Amino acid sequence: MSTSFSPTAFLEEATALLGPKGITADQEAMDGWLTDWRGRFTGRALAMASPADTDEVAALVKLCARHGVPIVPQGGNSGMSGGATPDRTGNALLLTLRRMNAIRAVDTENRTATCEAGVVLQVLHKAAEKEALRFPLSLGGKGSATVGGLISTNAGGTQVLRHGSMRALVLGLEAVLPDGSVFDALTPLKKDNRGFDLKQLLIGSEGTLGIVTAATLKLEPAVAARAVLWAGVESLPVARTLLLHAESVAGGALEGFEVLPQHSLDAVIDYLPTARAPLAEPHPWHVLIELVADADRAEGLPDLAERLLISAFEAGLVTDATIAASETQAEQMWLIRESIAPAERAIGPAVQHDISVPVERMPEFVETAVPLIEAAWPGTRAVGFGHLGDGNIHFHVLAPSGVDAAEWQAGDGKAISRQVHDLVTQWKGSISAEHGIGQLKRDELERLGDPVALHMMRAIKQALDPQGLMNPGKLI
Repeated sequence: MSTSFSPTAFLEEATALLGPKGITADQEAMDGWLTDWRGRFTGRALAMASPADTDEVAALVKLCARHGVPIVPQGGNSGMSGGATPDRTGNALLLTLRRMNAIRAVDTENRTATCEAGVVLQVLHKAAEKEALRFPLSLGGKGSATVGGLISTNAGGTQVLRHGSMRALVLGLEAVLPDGSVFDALTPLKKDNRGFDLKQLLIGSEGTLGIVTAATLKLEPAVAARAVLWAGVESLPVARTLLLHAESVAGGALEGFEVLPQHSLDAVIDYLPTARAPLAEPHPWHVLIELVADADRAEGLPDLAERLLISAFEAGLVTDATIAASETQAEQMWLIRESIAPAERAIGPAVQHDISVPVERMPEFVETAVPLIEAAWPGTRAVGFGHLGDGNIHFHVLAPSGVDAAEWQAGDGKAISRQVHDLVTQWKGSISAEHGIGQLKRDELERLGDPVALHMMRAIKQALDPQGLMNPGKLI
């Protein structure tokens, strides 16, 4: 932003471009979008723009480039790493894609959906269901998370075990680049060897290389039947063995495999008035398993679920288990899993770590890290839960009782995160499995990231965004 920059002149041009509905500088209107979902970061903005289509995004980006105005793209503002929150200078334009919420097409023959970046995940789910299809990615924030945000952070969720993250589900992409040009690769091609896969470069870039405006996404046949199982096991290594057993018995029917310790279950039961423990007795670890089938295999799914549990009991892998007797019961089981994070927030302050290590080493990592962290920081409680099947555990460290939240998080909490990230790096893992880097982990990525990889990312950033206007202060 040059010294001769005039906010008034810029806003006049932006208003002429987008119309009064497309931009506002009213602080009250912007307030709800200037703090991240976790409440850790609060910024200021020059204005908030809400373009109606890709052409308006492109024209606005060109205007920002001409005036030197930084742009912070935002979807549903449900991210975990502060990646869609502007800094405190008030120089940046907050660009929301929420008005661009059209599902342009659902192709039932090719099983694809082409939709704009502002489409909410839950809306996409319902649109696919109307055509007897489904979009196989789900997460707790499905009612607010948008397609553009999911792509920009390469979101994961509870079905990565079978279907992969957003990288595997994006078949085509449309994006506005930092110079205002439009990258149009919405048409999916099964074979395309024309050099770099540029759409993959944009997926997971957190808005630092361009603004995702639309995507063509992979759909799957609708689930005709599902079986949700809850099992108690003695340890995380046993849960890992149970996962391998489930993969062997159920094959492609295995859709989800989540783990949580007894502490997390207790926290949710205390937090949700309607929550009930699925099993009669407590267990060190609990496993939530989902099996699914299409119409051709639906009839045999109950027998498959029973066979899986019976064989797991015979192998000594589970100490108790149950199969949801109804869809309501199945949803209640999943609600327990999805409520762990808010239940822990109700207990008190904590530092959360979205980490991954090689899948086969995850149980060993948790069993090593939990006592190590708790011994190093007396009074804390370390808890791991999440997606054991893809090596991604949400490793949370709860603060000692009675501490000042802000003071603890800025002091001991920050030091604990450094130690956890050091451990993860030593175990050849990642400090961000599915939540992105944003501004929360930017310094840690700089400290621990591979120098060659960081150099490559900076070179790409410089090549595409030489002015550094795209989501400054995030990722790199």
